[in-house]
Amino acid sequence: MNENAYVVSRDPDRHPPWKGAEDFPARLDIELTERCNNTCIHCCINMPAGDERTRSREFDTDAWKDILRQAAGLGVITVRFTGGEPLLREDFSELYLFARRLGLKVLLFTNATLITPNIADLLAAVPPLEEIEISVYGMKRESYEAVTGVPGSYAGCRNGIQCLLDRNVPFVVKGALLPPNRNEAEAFAAWAATNPRMDAPPAYTMFFELRGRRDSEAKNSRIRSLRVTPEEGLAMLTRQPEDYRREMADFLDQYTSPPGTRLFTCGIGPGCIDAYGVFQPCLSLRHPDVTFDLKNGALKEAMASVLPRLRAMNATNPLYLERCARCFLRGLCEQCPARSWSEHGTLDTPVDYLCRVAHAQARFLGLVEGEERAWKVRNSEERIHNLKRRITAS
Repeated sequence: MNENAYVVSRDPDRHPPWKGAEDFPARLDIELTERCNNTCIHCCINMPAGDERTRSREFDTDAWKDILRQAAGLGVITVRFTGGEPLLREDFSELYLFARRLGLKVLLFTNATLITPNIADLLAAVPPLEEIEISVYGMKRESYEAVTGVPGSYAGCRNGIQCLLDRNVPFVVKGALLPPNRNEAEAFAAWAATNPRMDAPPAYTMFFELRGRRDSEAKNSRIRSLRVTPEEGLAMLTRQPEDYRREMADFLDQYTSPPGTRLFTCGIGPGCIDAYGVFQPCLSLRHPDVTFDLKNGALKEAMASVLPRLRAMNATNPLYLERCARCFLRGLCEQCPARSWSEHGTLDTPVDYLCRVAHAQARFLGLVEGEERAWKVRNSEERIHNLKRRITAS
């Protein structure tokens, strides 16, 4: 192995992955920190940038390098560096280069405010091989900073984006639909379209998650107040109604069967390691029954322990069994164990808000009528077929 190279190639015949690696996700999410230099009003994770107690608990540089080595050895192709704001880590550049030298692609989630010319130079010289994803919270300083709560963050974001543009570093942008920026959707879409990497309108977060740590009811109450109504969310999703119908018809053809009692129907993964070295199924799911502390074992051991447990889990909540287990709107609904955990502290309590969002979409598509409930529908396959037939005929 040439340690001076930025990417290491391995001969799969000489360095085969461990037996069972076919079950390991191709991508691994890594939360480098929960701290963030913004204090966004809707955030489900952020801790103050200067919180020393939080910082002291974070995995250090050597621990993260060990995790990255293990991930590469297990067949992971891409690591997603996220947070909080991952660029707050003083060792970000070191960890980034270490991951790339291992041959890992890096997907960076960032607010861009900490992208300096030096960081942009690094990303240009050693490309991440995945498009950077940047969250943008407003088209004007007033709206942007009403979301982030930090003076100067709008200019910081725009400066960071310009650093990437100047060096032709590929990135895409996404938004969050919030009261301060709710009238800026058209301006955001027009601005995003000037980015050659944006071949579709920017995605929006609208149905905000509560805090996965379940650490602040006050913050959760604020997040609930910021969520769009199901009807408002539908209006955003159907800005191009025929495109939406066409996409949904194809999607629902594959993802409409009722999940039954099986709790994890999301594919389980890609797998996530939080800032303190705890492996969990995904970014949002922090239930203690489905996590593994990597201070007590290897990543391979965590996967071998957690994944079979998830696959064997069944729902027991009577309301879930009556409704969700029999509902054919699985493809439209964000109901999952992670959302149940953050909302209710269990893995299988239905989230009524998500149910109403799914039914609003289903009514638009003609899959249910009026106050009809999807779990009571007995001819769901016929309804999906009719939807596809209507779209084909139009």
